Order: sequence, then structure tokens, then C-alpha cells
Amino acid sequence: MVLAAGLATRMRPLTDHTAKPLLMLGGQTLLDHALDRLAEAGVETVAVNAFWQADKVAAHLASRTKPPTTVLHRETTLLDTGGGVKNALDILGPDPFYVINGDAVWLDGPTPALTRLARAWSDDVDAVLLLHRTCQIMGDVGRGDFALDPLGIPRRRREREIVPYLFAGVQLMHPRLMDGMPDDAFSTNRAWNRALDAGRLRAVVHDGHWFHLSTPSDLKDAEEVMLAPVTGDAKWPWR
Repeated sequence: MVLAAGLATRMRPLTDHTAKPLLMLGGQTLLDHALDRLAEAGVETVAVNAFWQADKVAAHLASRTKPPTTVLHRETTLLDTGGGVKNALDILGPDPFYVINGDAVWLDGPTPALTRLARAWSDDVDAVLLLHRTCQIMGDVGRGDFALDPLGIPRRRREREIVPYLFAGVQLMHPRLMDGMPDDAFSTNRAWNRALDAGRLRAVVHDGHWFHLSTPSDLKDAEEVMLAPVTGDAKWPWR
């Protein structure tokens, strides 16, 4: 699934008249970046939710001529990340599935990130998250989201603590993660917290580049990095 329903207020004015996943980066939309990655991983059908500028999202999906097949879920009210996923379970089916934020764009390391999530999967977990090192991110990352132990078990940042990893907007999830969750709007964080308490959440650290795309300046910086191999003008943030 690709989550494409948010209002993206921090990206205004670029999102005043378009959905954030339809913004361009490196010659294609953010949405196409996600769909292409899923196709490369062998995914055949993808649910895409939409709310803000849903007609434009629908038109863009209709214009795609390459895999994967997409099914649009229009939301009449914003359901947030968790509610959006739960609303699409009829399409996503009974097996583990990928969920990608509509603004998540990354460059793979030696092994594709989606493959690494699949390899980290086991039947005793409900979700595997892709994390990225905060020290390798251009932009405001706050105090981070998670710490991670050597076995790939994450924990939340404690009060006043700074932790080294940020959620990268990509995860492999079992539909049972949504069991007992509300039928209306809720954040996936709510389901993660339950999985954390039960010891059923895992994570892997991305070994390529990941783009933090929250504001127009983030998008501009990311475009420079994407063009760096051609122009030689931009430097990776950790160099």
C-alpha cells in the first residue's frame, strides 16, 4: 500500500493545489518512486489511498502503463496512517504486505530495502520497520524516533533522550497488526505501541540514501542530491 491521502501542510505552497505524492523529484513523482520500488520487489497490486486532491491522484494512477496494478481508495474523511491501512485490508489480503508513505523516496544500498525487510520477517512479529540514521539526514529530525538493539528490536525514545534512528516511511506489516484498532482515524503508532509492548516489532537500518521530504527546501535539497552524480555540485550529508 502507498499512503497518499495527507494534507502535507508543511510542504505548502507546493501542495496548495496538488497532493504531496504528485510532487516531482528526479524527473518523476514521489508516488511513482514508491510504485516503481514495489514493482521491482515483485508486488503486483497496490492500494493507494487519497483524500486531498484525490481526483489528481486518480488521474495520475490511470495514466500509468507499467506495473503494478493500482486500486484507489478514496477517503471521505482523513483516516490517518493506521485508519488508511485498515480501510484497505480487503485489498491487501491475509498475508504480510508493504506500506510506504507517499513521500518516502530512497536509493537502495547493496540489497534493495524491500528485500531486506522481507528477509527480516518472521512469523512471531507483526511489523518490520525501515529506519534511517538521523546523522545522515539533511533537515530537521528532532530527537529521533527509535533506538535499536543488536537483534533489531526497536524501542521508543524516552523523555529528553536523543535516539539515532528515524522511521523512514517504509514497513512490512501483517494485517493482524490492525486487529482491534478503531474503524475511524488513528495513527499506525498506536498499533506499533501495542506490538512493541508484546515484543512483536522489529526494524532494519537502511544502508542506502533516504530523502527527508517535509518542506519545500527539503525537496530542493533532495533534487540537488539526485543530480549530484551528473552535476558534481551536491555532497552527501555524511561526507
